Amino acid sequence: MRPGKKSIFMIALVVLAASCAGGFPDEQQKWRKWGPSPSGSSSSEIKFKLKSSVIFPLYGNVYPNGFYFVQVYIGYPPRPYFLDPDTGSDLTWLQCDAPCVRCTTGFHPLYRPSNDLVVCKDPLCASLHPSDYKCENPEQCDYDVEYADGGSSLGVLVNDLFTLNLTTGVRTSPRMTLGCGYDQLPGSSDHPLDGVLGLGKGKSSIVSQLRDQGVVKNIVGHCLSGQGGFLFFGEDVYDSSRITWTPMSRDYIKHYSAGQAELLFGGKSTGFKNLNVIFDSGSSYTYFTSQIYHTLLSLIKKELSGRTLKEAPEDHTLPFCWKGKKPFKSTRDVKKYFKPIALSFPNGWRTKAKFEIFPEAYLIISSMGNACLGILNGTDVGLSNFNVIGGKDMIL
Repeated sequence: MRPGKKSIFMIALVVLAASCAGGFPDEQQKWRKWGPSPSGSSSSEIKFKLKSSVIFPLYGNVYPNGFYFVQVYIGYPPRPYFLDPDTGSDLTWLQCDAPCVRCTTGFHPLYRPSNDLVVCKDPLCASLHPSDYKCENPEQCDYDVEYADGGSSLGVLVNDLFTLNLTTGVRTSPRMTLGCGYDQLPGSSDHPLDGVLGLGKGKSSIVSQLRDQGVVKNIVGHCLSGQGGFLFFGEDVYDSSRITWTPMSRDYIKHYSAGQAELLFGGKSTGFKNLNVIFDSGSSYTYFTSQIYHTLLSLIKKELSGRTLKEAPEDHTLPFCWKGKKPFKSTRDVKKYFKPIALSFPNGWRTKAKFEIFPEAYLIISSMGNACLGILNGTDVGLSNFNVIGGKDMIL
């Protein structure tokens, strides 16, 4: 992904985690694949050919907003909602006027649910509950999802129309299952959005539902820049010659992972191998286990020793920030002081697949003009032995 040789790292088979090289939108054109739109295409053709894709613009940023979102049209007539795209969870849900017991402030009026309730014996309902789950009401499917930051959503499943514009030039409105959330508790990283777009590996995931209906293949990718980006479903978007592929690990049922990885710093091994690494677009930052985090922090500090950058403990934007002789305007001003980080996956096809995280991707510039480290201690937030690559470090 260096100048002159731009490529995209993707996780394949069930999902891809795509990172665009450079800014948005100009750089994305170098790897997006646009074919001619066939005339007279119909929904029935799409159902069997699976040659279409769906693209959503991504809005937001890691700092100062702290989140990205997509606009999705749901219901009839279709109404817009801003949703948090989350590869770490399956269920798509909207804050819902059922009526709502507890709802946070969103961008749009509360979703008015359809009368098409999902019954408890539906396979999608079963996928959200343990095998010994007993239905309180067989005529509806209740759900209760909780997130790592302490947030939660309680509600019922309904079916409704999702209006989608396909790359074939066709507009389609498949009926899909979503959650009508009438009781929400905000988490520590709560965002003022209308709900969550579940992109996980489970049966209730929007991507899985679109695959089951024959709209697109079971592939999802996203390309993030400092200001926005795009999200896509299906295979008819990208140029495979500019993509580094690695197979998905079957050892992770709920999370997207390319398997165990080796951590590199500045192109050299840190000695950490066989790391459990998962990709989660719902996490703004990247989290390493405590030992890895402190080792990486020591390596960064060693590189900065004797440089003009000094620690800025007065800046509380993130745990570690550095200041220069004058405030930085962008990560371009400071990237020369930092080395790239990489994850090497030994299970890649032909050769090892490498996911590189350049300084522009793991640093932010705070409101004080300091460079802050967007990598955090995952042990401190209860992530056990998992290392999570969040949305921030998928920005290249």
